[in-house]
Amino acid sequence: MGGPRNLFTQGDAALGGRDAPLRGPRPRPARLGAVGEQPVPASGSSVSYKGPRGTYDVYPGGREPHERAALWAFVEERAREILGHHNYREVRTPVFEEIELFARTAGEASDIVVQKEMFTFRDKGDREMALRPEGTPGAVRSYIEHNLFKLAQPVKLFYVGPMFRQERQQKGRYRQHTQIGVEALGTSDPLVDVEVISLLYAIHQAVGVKEEVVYLNNLGDLETRRAYVPELRAYLRKHAGDLDPDSVARMETNPLRTFDSKHEGTQAVLSEAPKIGAYLSPDAAEHLAVVREGLDALGVPYELDEQLVRGLDYYTMTVFEAKSGALGAQDTVGAGGRYNALISDLGGPDLGGIGFGTGVERMLLAAASYESEPSLDVFFVALAPEARVPAMRLAGALRAEGISCDLDYGGRGAKGQFKQADRTGAAYAAIMGEDELSRGTIKVRDMSSGEEREVSVSDGSSELLRTIKA
Repeated sequence: MGGPRNLFTQGDAALGGRDAPLRGPRPRPARLGAVGEQPVPASGSSVSYKGPRGTYDVYPGGREPHERAALWAFVEERAREILGHHNYREVRTPVFEEIELFARTAGEASDIVVQKEMFTFRDKGDREMALRPEGTPGAVRSYIEHNLFKLAQPVKLFYVGPMFRQERQQKGRYRQHTQIGVEALGTSDPLVDVEVISLLYAIHQAVGVKEEVVYLNNLGDLETRRAYVPELRAYLRKHAGDLDPDSVARMETNPLRTFDSKHEGTQAVLSEAPKIGAYLSPDAAEHLAVVREGLDALGVPYELDEQLVRGLDYYTMTVFEAKSGALGAQDTVGAGGRYNALISDLGGPDLGGIGFGTGVERMLLAAASYESEPSLDVFFVALAPEARVPAMRLAGALRAEGISCDLDYGGRGAKGQFKQADRTGAAYAAIMGEDELSRGTIKVRDMSSGEEREVSVSDGSSELLRTIKA
């Protein structure tokens, strides 16, 4: 059928859409096969509305990769296919929960809480709610509430949906963004860690993420933390004068979080800090060894980074980030880790879990060119009013056979309909006028070569279908 089109060219703008100031005329959209410019009626109002800052729309022929509806469908289809092959099943949770769920799981010292990054509101019962900043708490809450821990473990879940954070917009980071997330609940087996990390890498490769490397660390268990944290805190206290204010505060509440700092002086101090690898308990060291062996066996490229931590306090043992050299400074495409105490902390049994989240927007920014949006197969051109209903009937028959079709609903003449066929990127124009109706035929024009062929439709659409599929 109509071949795929190249929809995607890597953009250089730090911010796109409504977050980037436009200077001069708005650029004309590329001809993308899904839409084309045409005259439109004048507006009846001088009032115009724009979406909220830090958000964007997804629509046919969007200017930026993450605004293009066809690319979203492509990414979600590939992710769902891969997740299904690994026996992950979809979970859908509310986009808002009680704020305590997120505050408890993220930790009081996390950026989500300290920097007040959550969108919050009070309902009519005066309960404080928050739009979800991430997917793990809701998925774990659902796992506990519906007694999924009574099923065969692990329970392997995935979700696709919007997350919300009040933070400064950066390239690929929006106040509403969409994540594909995975949670494998009910096990502490290190081979599940291998599966989850390899899943993240497989999804990224399937959608074309470039220059990707996975960074891996092990934050240890309780025994490890008891040995390591006092040593790290003592070291940081000696160098407190060189730390940024946030790191000074974190030094007392959760010293591991100081590794999140981008402050140059803090990074210089941390480069000489004690390394957690030397303090891993035997169990934690064995866990890390099994994970590394598994990743090597599966061919997942990774590097060990003993300064890698995650921005949420519930992580234990394995943590990981996938980064792309195509993204510049903001290079994280997806990340996750193990949380062996989270299920019990939320009132469930003492079972472990591991998961990741990867942003669809960032995947698209980090990806190579896409060949992902198929052109329309057939556009029906009705040269006479009485041909419109027969054309619609034939279009319905072709659609039932998997052929994409459209026809004119604007009352255009022949010239206008052929222009519309060209705008839609149709591979073929199926032309029906008075002569064709009288003969029980239809003309099929190849829109690339201009060649035409007249085929019979007196006995239905079978000959037309063979011509289109040829």
